[in-house]
Amino acid sequence: MSWYFCLTHQHVEPEAGCPNAERMGPYASEAEATAALERAHERNEAFDKDND
Repeated sequence: MSWYFCLTHQHVEPEAGCPNAERMGPYASEAEATAALERAHERNEAFDKDND
């Protein structure tokens, strides 16, 4: 089963959810989807640091 993080509703949902354009994923587990925003934030910070 695939999991997604809905950017519109700010929650984790299964494959049958909001349109893909409004969510991040797919993720292999609900826990990975839950951490999606934090992981994206960490990656953005690392990218910004590398490009200073």
